[in-house]
Amino acid sequence: MIHLENINKTYNNGAPLHVLKGIDLTIEKGEFVSIMGASGSGKSTLLNILGILDNYDTGNYYLNGTLIKNLSETQAAEYRNKMIGFVFQSFNLISFKNALENVALPLYYQGISRKKRNLMAMEYLERLGLNEWALHMPNELSGGQKQRVAIARALVASPQLILADEPTGALDSTTSIEVMNILQEVNRNGMTMIIVTHAPDVAARTRKIIHIKDGLIGSIEVNSR
Repeated sequence: MIHLENINKTYNNGAPLHVLKGIDLTIEKGEFVSIMGASGSGKSTLLNILGILDNYDTGNYYLNGTLIKNLSETQAAEYRNKMIGFVFQSFNLISFKNALENVALPLYYQGISRKKRNLMAMEYLERLGLNEWALHMPNELSGGQKQRVAIARALVASPQLILADEPTGALDSTTSIEVMNILQEVNRNGMTMIIVTHAPDVAARTRKIIHIKDGLIGSIEVNSR
């Protein structure tokens, strides 16, 4: 599914900052992986590269056998929209669109008709227990409801990979458990999932924990869940 070979990334904002220093990593289809590390360790940069949201300087990134650096900008965007769903700590919902419209948005970029988009979006809202909230605006939803809307939006286009950046970071402990239950259920249905988290209790619910330190993989821990 994912294969990284000697991935390096440097930011040149004034003094060069070498963020990733030769990352080698393989993640198989259907795995549930968490990435942990201190602030500035490179974990979010790694997630952005995996999501084709940021470029890498040297090395090779293969996603389902496709070498990402060989794609044009347009091809990369199309591949990202087809292959990857995203879940963010801040939810990233569009404030002037209701829950149904937010979930349906990825389907718009796939050229699906409005009627079919709404039907598919409602199906996922129902799966996540939000059908009664479909016409509510984001400011009318709780944090947990917003995150479930974001998960539904990530899933609606049937991606092969879900990337989640601190998906429970803005939630209380009870709601965090509910969201992790949802993500685990999605994973059990065959979805490959990678999350960045600073919370050991969240990472403990994934199959594999990748510890990043100073731009390098320090260790990989396998849980017996």
